[in-house]
Amino acid sequence: MKTQELNIEGMTCGHCVMHVKKELSKVAGLIVEDVQIGTARVKFDETQVTSEHLSHAITEAGYKLVSPNRII
Repeated sequence: MKTQELNIEGMTCGHCVMHVKKELSKVAGLIVEDVQIGTARVKFDETQVTSEHLSHAITEAGYKLVSPNRII
C-alpha cells in the first residue's frame, strides 16, 4: 500500500471536504485517511489505483487535483 498526499485546488469549506471525501471513497482499492481544506491523504494499492483515478474522483467532486505525487 502506498500513502500519498494530494493537493486540491478550489476547496474553501467543510462542505468541500465532504464532497471530496465522498468521491474518493468511491474509488476501489483506496482508503481515505484524512481530508482537509486543500489536501487529502490517501492510502491505496498501486495495482488498482492510478493517478487518473484520483484526478477523476477530485474532478467529480468539483475541484482540481494540483499535485498527486507527494509520497509519505
